Amino acid sequence: MSALSDTRTGARDGRPPGGTGARPLAETAQQRERARTIFEKGAPGRRAFEPPALDVPRVDPDRLLPQRFRRSEPARLPEVSEPEIVRHYVNLSKRNFDLDSGFYPLGSCTMKHNPRLHERVAGLAGHARLHPFQHPGRAQGALELMWRLERALSEISGLPHVSLQPSAGSHGELAGVLLSRAYHEDRGETRTKVLTPDTAHGTNPATVAMAGLEVVKVGTSPDGGVDLDDLRAKADESVACLMLTNPNTLGVFDSNIREIADIVHGVGATLYYDGANLNAIMGITRPGDMGFDIVHFNLHKSFTQPHGGGGPGSGPIAVSDRIEPYLMTPRIVRLEDGSFDLREDGYPKSIGRLRGFQGNYGCFVRAYAYICSLGAEGLRDASETAVLNANYLMARLRAVARYLPPAYERTCMHEFVLSGAPMKRELGIKTLDLAKRLLDHGFHPPTVYFPLLVEEALLIEPTETETRETLDAFADAIRAILAEAEEDSEIARAAPYTTPVRRLDEAGAAKRPVVRQALPAADGS
Repeated sequence: MSALSDTRTGARDGRPPGGTGARPLAETAQQRERARTIFEKGAPGRRAFEPPALDVPRVDPDRLLPQRFRRSEPARLPEVSEPEIVRHYVNLSKRNFDLDSGFYPLGSCTMKHNPRLHERVAGLAGHARLHPFQHPGRAQGALELMWRLERALSEISGLPHVSLQPSAGSHGELAGVLLSRAYHEDRGETRTKVLTPDTAHGTNPATVAMAGLEVVKVGTSPDGGVDLDDLRAKADESVACLMLTNPNTLGVFDSNIREIADIVHGVGATLYYDGANLNAIMGITRPGDMGFDIVHFNLHKSFTQPHGGGGPGSGPIAVSDRIEPYLMTPRIVRLEDGSFDLREDGYPKSIGRLRGFQGNYGCFVRAYAYICSLGAEGLRDASETAVLNANYLMARLRAVARYLPPAYERTCMHEFVLSGAPMKRELGIKTLDLAKRLLDHGFHPPTVYFPLLVEEALLIEPTETETRETLDAFADAIRAILAEAEEDSEIARAAPYTTPVRRLDEAGAAKRPVVRQALPAADGS
């Protein structure tokens, strides 16, 4: 049997390559081969494409770009053939785990299937080839789609005004905090603090700092919601807003949300909704109806976008009437004759533009296609199925609750948190070890060590697009890993075995990152 087929067999049944023990008997082909960048491949003179002869008048380069901004010598670009390019990127793709090949249960990330219909629609020439500098008069279809998407998001959130401008969820957060600050400053108020629960997403505190405000943490109650007594103690007239996710990152819906809204509004502050977990409530309830003033959406999570690895993302924001005067510009408006335009004038209190152009348009097309495909009933069904899948998987994993008990014993929403503290004490393996070993069973690990208030946390979100068979297989894999650790904990501590690279020195990589690579000499040596 070849080394490659041997290790693949290990991946299927979860055993280290070779069958027993923690050490593999053979490396995979990718483990043996060092990954190389495209700059390390090819040879001088090699070409993948020969452009046609120039069929437009030549222009003096000095008229396009002054000499002082031009290179003194040609860029050191790779010279490779087409087969080399294709093989390079195909092999790189094989080194990554992807949603098309396996279960990807990252908590709070909503890594669900992206329908191929949406990709075809976004790839239509009128969408994919629309130039960002196109005059609004010649981009009426795009503007109408964006305007209709704004109306749909307004209905889903329960808030009347929407801007598509923010580039991602964290950018939507920043927009929300800046809008809240502008609202208070316009009223002549000096408010310097933003309340964030200790279950908040990690970007929330960073967003507050970027907006020039102070983070004040609010504690969690025994049932996983906001500690109302702590909130009352910290909510005063120095507070600009409360940033809240509901359901929160524990997968818990806070049933005290109306009382929370009353406390926050009672001191004149605004209530901001982090929409990362909207996948649990779409079509069932609306943040605006809960009392929120500002909501951001993650189109790349809740509304099926390929995401991860830096993008693309989209984080539109919806606001109430009292926040609307400060909303970003330009705004998409529908004129009396039914046409559409972008308007910057007439909004003197606006915080202005937060990015170039109007956002990641391909994300808008996919999200609008998703909303139109499902409709109101379909969105509700997606949320209900996501909640059902999460509760089903949590119930399946209660069989191993001795080692991985739920952080909070209550019905969860679309995700849930387990604690690996007993597993660490009794079996000698950490949450990280369990996560690495799951890779050998063909599953991407869930989110680990977050939220921070849960010891050895494991945050799991199965989403609505996974089948019961997949959830059963995932639960069986965790049970098998724990049973294996009862016999030999070293197996999990040395995992993974079947991935393109073995366990990495993640602490070393964070402390001593290699961000530059020396290029080979010009002669190829």
